[in-house]
Amino acid sequence: MKIPKRIASAVINSLKGGVVPRTGLPYITVGRETEIDALLHDVDIIADGGAAFRFISGKYGSGKSFLLQTIRSHVMDRNFVVVDADLSPERRLQGTKGQGLATYKELIRNMSTKTRPDGGALTLILDRWISGVQTETAADTGLSPDSAEFGKAVERKIYEVINALNEMVHGFDFAKLLTIYYRASSDGNDEEKAKVVKWFRGEYVNKTEAKSELGVNIVIGDDDWYEYIKLFAMFLKMAGYSGLLVLIDELVNIYKIPNSITRQYNYEKILTMYNDTLQGKAKYMGIIMGGTPQCIEDTRRGVYSYEALRSRLAEGRFGRVGVRDMLAPVIHLIPLTYEEMLVLTEKLADIHAQLFDYVQKITQEDMVRFIQLEFSRIGSDSHITPREVIRDFIELLDIVYQNPQINVSEFIASDSMSHVKPAVGQEDQTDEEFAEFEI
Repeated sequence: MKIPKRIASAVINSLKGGVVPRTGLPYITVGRETEIDALLHDVDIIADGGAAFRFISGKYGSGKSFLLQTIRSHVMDRNFVVVDADLSPERRLQGTKGQGLATYKELIRNMSTKTRPDGGALTLILDRWISGVQTETAADTGLSPDSAEFGKAVERKIYEVINALNEMVHGFDFAKLLTIYYRASSDGNDEEKAKVVKWFRGEYVNKTEAKSELGVNIVIGDDDWYEYIKLFAMFLKMAGYSGLLVLIDELVNIYKIPNSITRQYNYEKILTMYNDTLQGKAKYMGIIMGGTPQCIEDTRRGVYSYEALRSRLAEGRFGRVGVRDMLAPVIHLIPLTYEEMLVLTEKLADIHAQLFDYVQKITQEDMVRFIQLEFSRIGSDSHITPREVIRDFIELLDIVYQNPQINVSEFIASDSMSHVKPAVGQEDQTDEEFAEFEI
């Protein structure tokens, strides 16, 4: 397995830091075939004009973010546009002090395509749309791009897209801004184009500023940002993409909101999104949210505390341990098997050796012994996660590389305290830890 050094460096450094790399995922993907297949089935539905909504439930470090990033890579290869954001105290789904708008800004900032996988693809998408319309017009009409008739023909095609958006909530203003962007592009007015992009990014402070600069009497706000995500999904389809996938992680930050009423408003926004996707009010759009089992299933302050969501998402009477329903709205991540962890350590050892240009000296027997030690630790049966095992293994690789005189087998076997060292996360946060915040 050959891997470019820049990608190898990103993979190793990200995993050692406990975060999911945004590049190089195919080199380290192990397991999760069932979950990936289920989510890619949703992607097929989205591409056909449908919509989908899923929750990914798993403990800290269990692979939620990794699965989200893996799906992100898959769908970009299928000509989808992806927007993603992690929730935080400053970024929520609903808020009165800019928290909802902050989430929208983060989503648009991270707008990615296959040719722009690291975000910032909004301008590229708009320019590609205009170029595509011009190419299509030239092919259909045979007119010269320099003729006045060509410009009028292009505008007619643009209005076809715009008219389809007018019927949606805020569609008229969205369409008007697309028109402004096209005319500014035709005139070579980069300043005007930048103003439109600024508006789409949600960066106008108030309506007065937007009115004076663009002639539109509306700005994106905390309450209506989701409506513009739905507009983007429709527009992207008309611009030649397969659809839009929205990835929202760290749902636990809603669970941690101290005010119960504020939490309920955020869960109400989730209900709106869920109903839109299932009832056909949204098209060419998928939403995947990631969170811990507690932040989803806790009936006192989690997603299930909102009865309308609990009744829709909770397992039915036939759900039981050991039987998985991949068509359910909530996908519960199960731990990787020992065999899958062994394959993952082999991949990481190979990447590490390529990154630092040395001959790999850790044998498969060493890796098996390492995994046995990791999973023999107190609490590992319920608390150890792939993140912790990966970080420990990369630390081992670093030590062996920097100390070539070490006998790897003896070094691993000498770790006499590994069987009594508690697994990270054994003291997971409980309901009682948050009880003091309840209002």
